Amino acid sequence: MVRSIVNGNSIISIARRKFGLVVLSCLLIYQHSFAQQEYYPDKDWIRKGAKSVGINKKRLDEAVDYAKQNEYSEARDLRIAILKSFAREPYHEIVGPVKERGGPAGLIIKDGYIIAEWGDTERVDMTFSVTKSYLSTVAGLASDRGLILVNDTVARYVWDGTFESSHNSKVTWNHLLTQSSDWSGELFGMQDWADRPPREGAIDDWKNRILLEPGTNFEYNDVRVNLLAYSLLQVWRKPLPSVLKEYIMDPIGASTTW
Repeated sequence: MVRSIVNGNSIISIARRKFGLVVLSCLLIYQHSFAQQEYYPDKDWIRKGAKSVGINKKRLDEAVDYAKQNEYSEARDLRIAILKSFAREPYHEIVGPVKERGGPAGLIIKDGYIIAEWGDTERVDMTFSVTKSYLSTVAGLASDRGLILVNDTVARYVWDGTFESSHNSKVTWNHLLTQSSDWSGELFGMQDWADRPPREGAIDDWKNRILLEPGTNFEYNDVRVNLLAYSLLQVWRKPLPSVLKEYIMDPIGASTTW
């Protein structure tokens, strides 16, 4: 009886091993097939026709033509465009380098393949609001490394008086990242209240506005976006472009022209 049980177990064990080998073989075949279908572009992106990736060529061409014909309406000379756009703001002036923008350009990508392209896509242009994505990424890196806690007050990290007042001392990283801090003050010679002031009132009203509790009101304000950059600089203690390059751009093989 013992012998027959052992033999029976041996048979089951062999069967299991064979079944396991069959399953493993199937998995390897599947993974190999799946790996062949997956495509991740490197510095040289592959181009494909619209039809090969299931896109209607006629509709795609219509979308590209629409993009070409609906260029940003302001001047390509960004000095003129900026001064015109912010003319109602007090003390408005251009304080950094500006370059003329190129014409309409773009890519349409499906599954990692370029299926449409127009304009000069190699040109490096100013991108403005990408600053927010850039800074939130740098903040995320700081959080990952334990350099900051997003719900901490920024005053715990920046000690030069920028967050010293009773109002500003309540501002957290989360408030800066969500543009809900209502931080009040001057940074790099710019007053927070002078950036995109309300349509109502005049300069005295803007200067003496009632401060809102941090976290209770969203307001798009470039001075406070700059404040986020300034505060992150105090944490990293090195240029933020260097942080982005070291931890994001170099690992993914991005160009250095940005």
